[in-house]
Amino acid sequence: MAFPERFSNLPDYAFPRLRALLEVHAPGGDPIDMTIGEPKHPMPAFVAGVLAANLGGFGVYPPNDGTPELLAANSSWLARRYGVAVAPERIMSLNGTREGLFNAALALCPERKNGDVPAVLMPNPFYQVYAVGALAAGAEPIYVPATAATGFLPDYAALDPALLDRVALAYLCSPANPQGAVASRSYLAGLLALAERHDFIVLADECYSEIWHTAPPPGVLEVAAATGTDPERVFAFHSLSKRSNLPGLRSGFVAGGVKGIARMRKLRSFAGAPVPLPLQRVAERAWADEAHVTASRALYAGKFEDAAGIFSGMQGFALPDGGFFLWLPVRDGEAAALRLWRETGVRVLPGAYLSREVGGENPGKGYIRVALVAPRDETQRGLTRLRDCLYA
Repeated sequence: MAFPERFSNLPDYAFPRLRALLEVHAPGGDPIDMTIGEPKHPMPAFVAGVLAANLGGFGVYPPNDGTPELLAANSSWLARRYGVAVAPERIMSLNGTREGLFNAALALCPERKNGDVPAVLMPNPFYQVYAVGALAAGAEPIYVPATAATGFLPDYAALDPALLDRVALAYLCSPANPQGAVASRSYLAGLLALAERHDFIVLADECYSEIWHTAPPPGVLEVAAATGTDPERVFAFHSLSKRSNLPGLRSGFVAGGVKGIARMRKLRSFAGAPVPLPLQRVAERAWADEAHVTASRALYAGKFEDAAGIFSGMQGFALPDGGFFLWLPVRDGEAAALRLWRETGVRVLPGAYLSREVGGENPGKGYIRVALVAPRDETQRGLTRLRDCLYA
């Protein structure tokens, strides 16, 4: 039996790899899981009531693109958060942003670019769906280092102009997963200018935009509006998973140009899975409420304050500008994760599992990713054990 070769070189996904590494060994203490970015803060109090009031909606097919009320709530949130006017026809509801980030590549990447195989840029390390989306679209993924030397953001402008002329799409995550770096307005303006010059589309993954420490991260749509960038050249993806502690709701949205959104909606109508109607009603309410977001952000602030104290004076330690991960330097991430599990029971993710080796170098190899999603006391215990095991 023949299978497609385009996915044959994919490594195992990060978490099955981690289980294979760790679970043949007994933990060295009561287990503390600091691997997956699954928020553990309380859900908004209104969720149960809204869901109960709309249970009948499970008996009908949901609107494919999002209810008018949900699209209006998304539009209103973008106006409040970024000061941009984005009409509902420029927005589509998503069954989690991973679906959107994947389908955007299928809907927007051409078969050829300037007569050649198109290229898709992505930071390295990166959210793995970017690569799979590029491969599914028949494009070549280009893994661009996002290291300390580049401020943990990819330097796309430094690439060969001949390669840039072949680029069809460029993914960017800000705040970055896993490093927590935030793209400044000048960085975003430079990326949009580069996209105009070389005629490619920017796909901005902004799922962590509401978890920050000193100032709200700028958004690509506000910079695009300020610079007069063609709306068809930039698409922003947002989610309730991190913002509202609702990863199981599987609800997000994408906003961009009318033509591009129409292409994504059409693809969704044939092959997508719209969010069930009762869950869309919950999402409508969640996007309209900021109080629960502010309360959750305060909980993260306390945990990052603890981390700063626990790792005070440690060379290479820095608090991220956004998101809820620590990106901690080690000699070898896989060896460190195994040692930490065997000696303390703390479970973290090797940075190499989020990266690809390019030119013999894996930019995540010398790091571990630590998620600060558990309750504060559990997070304190995990970080203290980690420090004492790996950095004492």
